[in-house]
Amino acid sequence: MTPQIDPRAGAAVKAADRAHVFHSWSAQDLIDPLAVAGAEGSYFWDYDGNRYLDFTSGLVFTNIGYQHPKVVAAIQEQAATLTTFAPAFAVEARSEAARLIAERTPGDLDKIFFTNGGADAVEHAVRMARIHTGRPKVLSAYRSYHGGTQQAVNITGDPRRWASDGAAAGVVHFWAPFLYRSRFYAETEQQECERALEHLETTIAFEGPGTIAAVVLETIPGTAGIMVPPRGYLAGVRDLCDKYGIVFVLDEVMAGFGRTGEWFAADLFEVTPDLMTFAKGVNSGYVPLGGVAVSGRIAETFGKRPYPGGLTYSGHPLACAAAVATIDVMAQEGVVANAAVVGAQVIEPGLRELAERHPSVGEVRGVGMFWALELVKNRESREPLVPYNAAGEANAPMAAFAAAAKAHGLWPFVNMNRTHVVPPCTITETEAKEGLAALDAALSVADEHTE
Repeated sequence: MTPQIDPRAGAAVKAADRAHVFHSWSAQDLIDPLAVAGAEGSYFWDYDGNRYLDFTSGLVFTNIGYQHPKVVAAIQEQAATLTTFAPAFAVEARSEAARLIAERTPGDLDKIFFTNGGADAVEHAVRMARIHTGRPKVLSAYRSYHGGTQQAVNITGDPRRWASDGAAAGVVHFWAPFLYRSRFYAETEQQECERALEHLETTIAFEGPGTIAAVVLETIPGTAGIMVPPRGYLAGVRDLCDKYGIVFVLDEVMAGFGRTGEWFAADLFEVTPDLMTFAKGVNSGYVPLGGVAVSGRIAETFGKRPYPGGLTYSGHPLACAAAVATIDVMAQEGVVANAAVVGAQVIEPGLRELAERHPSVGEVRGVGMFWALELVKNRESREPLVPYNAAGEANAPMAAFAAAAKAHGLWPFVNMNRTHVVPPCTITETEAKEGLAALDAALSVADEHTE
């Protein structure tokens, strides 16, 4: 698809946006959204003809890239057949999407409760856990994100929670492992793992095991920093949950559906939760869809007892048809394997080479198509390039880095002092190398702010 240059149309789109669209997570008068004219594969472009390689996958959801013709066709075909239908009925697209998802989830997570996205999936997983256990509290980690709805944002462990947290949601936060910025004075991954598990068990003990319904964790935290947990940590959390009768919830909204080079990140650690949330990559965000994969043990609770929750658009036919087509495309075109291979053979060595040459890179971490560069002022002290939750002038170094990346045709994912490398899982070796070259140039700008 060739970008069509039409600045006047772009100006009209921008004007209508600024007049009427209220943007999320933004100070409305301080933002300058790009008017997007189109997208295809790993790229999108504006009305001035500027094309960008998307290293964000939207918000880490276009796992098969933009405008995949087979998924577009499936949505069109479903719209012509049955555009929408209430959730209480058996509908082919809904049934088939559930079957395909259940085939790929670990263990006995064979029942699928559909939602409209990731946040409401987390809301319903917590509701299921509380009713199943009869307990009120939820434990979740700092450095996490679980969604913007009221319960999900209180479970979140980053600053997006602060404005909505009235300390009445029954949520207790704890520290998960992160060796680069260890809260446990650990020197090795094994020490970090053991001390993080000890800390969690102590938190459970002091909160009262009989009060805790669920431990909710991102299998690999996403926007909080892509911190791959040390081997043994998630299995240890599974054991603690079993020991104290706590429901183990894994949030795979961002990490699922090929992002890590496996269908689910849980597969990397050979662990099965009681409940698992998903969204984003399930249909690459072509139509909003999320859900909860439910284990047999939790499902039994609602065998004769009605589940007190639902959504008007649960399992929407258009969204489910997109999911069916997306999963089929991923299987037929080897998308999961591509994420693993290009990640291991191109992205990882390329990022590590950049780290050797750029003093602003403190750490490289990730797996598959799920990577983060921790940018620092000083490698020895590990002082972040910008302060925690920086805004305005304090965030200038990261803003300069992002502007440099865009000037070189790369749209970067920037959060606090990090840039994440999360392109579509369909990215080619050539495209990946193009993105790495643009990152190289942008990191030279970040280097100017190091000590």
